[in-house]
Amino acid sequence: TGLFLLMVVVYILMIYGQKTAPAPWIGYVKAFSEAAMVGALADWFAVTALFHHPLGLPIPHTNLIEKSKQSIGDNLGSFVVGNFLTPQNIRPYIKQLSLSALVAGWLEQEKNRELLRVTGTQLIQDILTRLEDDAVIRFIARKGGALVDGLPLPQLIAGALEYFVGRKEHDPLITKLAEKVQEYIGQNQQLVRDRVKEESFFFVPKFVDKKLADKISNGLMGFFAEIAADPNHKIRREIQAQLEKFVVELRTEPKWEEELNKLKSALLTEEQLMHYAGDVWKLLKITLFKELRDEHTALNRYLSRAINELADNLKHDTTLQHRIDVWVRHTAYKYILRHTYNVGELISRTVGNWQGRELSRKLELEVGKDLQFIRINGTLVGGLVGLLIYTLTVLFG
Repeated sequence: TGLFLLMVVVYILMIYGQKTAPAPWIGYVKAFSEAAMVGALADWFAVTALFHHPLGLPIPHTNLIEKSKQSIGDNLGSFVVGNFLTPQNIRPYIKQLSLSALVAGWLEQEKNRELLRVTGTQLIQDILTRLEDDAVIRFIARKGGALVDGLPLPQLIAGALEYFVGRKEHDPLITKLAEKVQEYIGQNQQLVRDRVKEESFFFVPKFVDKKLADKISNGLMGFFAEIAADPNHKIRREIQAQLEKFVVELRTEPKWEEELNKLKSALLTEEQLMHYAGDVWKLLKITLFKELRDEHTALNRYLSRAINELADNLKHDTTLQHRIDVWVRHTAYKYILRHTYNVGELISRTVGNWQGRELSRKLELEVGKDLQFIRINGTLVGGLVGLLIYTLTVLFG
């Protein structure tokens, strides 16, 4: 603008000089300054028309940036996708990815491993806090109900019972039960005496009833003592045979499936499932919060060990490193190529959503200095062209 004003002053002086003290050189300077003013104004108009309406006048084909922002966004997105996000351009950078080495180097430092553990526990706590209890309970109840409905209860019970009997796990129970019955009879002999007395005839002497009751008590105690002491007792074999028979019945007789399904339906109503699921979730949530908040709990120790093992494996296991790097490169390559269109669309939509005046102002500020040089060059080039035309006119005039 200062250069333009200078040319205006020079032009006025040359006009004044031609009237007061004419000289041949004045015409050349006048022609230069006159053409320089035209060039300066023309380039000012051109530069201004890109970003604004010159002098605020809505002249056609001005304020181009604001009017063409969507087209600019579309072209910019297409340019980035077509020239930068091509397989040929991406592949060299993808091949240089070595995530395993980067992670291994980061995990070598104790403070980073501790940071990862703390961040992980905080993230889990945050997730637990944000979860809606009612939604989680409904999910547990729904999945639990579906799981139970799909279970072949007779086969499962038969398999568990067969495993139980096959390992003689029922023997300790029989022994314990026989010992408890023996102990109970020994501690309650008076009950036996009273019962015998009640059932006895009135003419039977009391000492006979007492003797009979003691015989019954001692006989029962001895019987159960034999069961507890003898691993091959007849009663034990009979119990085992009955259990084995029951296993076969569970697997072959349809009535048991029907009975167990009835039992399941009676015990696991929708209301009961919700109640059980609520108890499970409440206990699980309390336990997890307790485990996560105390760094000395088993869960935190397990996380620390897992992170240390991961760091060690990433550092020394070349096979693992290779697998991770190949997977990362392959996944990144496919993902980038699959979503290149989305990148172009993002650029286009972002530019298109900008306020037109804001976009115009941003671009104008970015290239402001270059715009000033365009105007300066327009002034000088215009002046030189005007000087050349005037010179040729004089020579051939």
